[in-house]
Amino acid sequence: MNELNNGIPGGPILEQLAAAEDGRKVAKENAAMKNKQPIMDRETQERNTEYQELVKEVTPTHNLFLQMVKAFISGGIICMLGQFIINRALQMGADEKTAGSWCALLLILLSVLLTGFNLFSRITKFAGAGILVPITGFANGVASSAIEYQKEGQVFGIGCKIFTIAGPVILYGLMSSWVLGCIYWLWTFL
Repeated sequence: MNELNNGIPGGPILEQLAAAEDGRKVAKENAAMKNKQPIMDRETQERNTEYQELVKEVTPTHNLFLQMVKAFISGGIICMLGQFIINRALQMGADEKTAGSWCALLLILLSVLLTGFNLFSRITKFAGAGILVPITGFANGVASSAIEYQKEGQVFGIGCKIFTIAGPVILYGLMSSWVLGCIYWLWTFL
């Protein structure tokens, strides 16, 4: 047995070695923490706090029930306007198909005019899906793309970009109608 540990396993030498090893581990961990986390000064902390408060202030809170009511009311108003146009066209002597065409045409015209005067986006902030889902939303998508890209020219601006928003709607509308038409055609054979 060694005289330093006095014959006791884990005597003073082993304790000193363990303490030195623990000290080195703590020093390594402290160095690693310093490398991972930059020291933030008071200005940076204040700026981060102010930024977080601003984010909370600016981030909109959504009330789902209120949004649904607004969409229902605004969509209903569009439907009432459409029905008024149809009824007026029928009173003027148009047949139902022509009256429906005039209704779609006038709703699209109204939507494009509101988009051109930058009023459609303001109405959309209030109405939400109630104004975006009907044909008015489709007309807004086409008109806003044309307005946005008009500075790039008639061909490469308006011509190429006019259907960037409405293109997928047209594509999937045509594809789904084709698939449903094929299913109906097959169904007639059964």
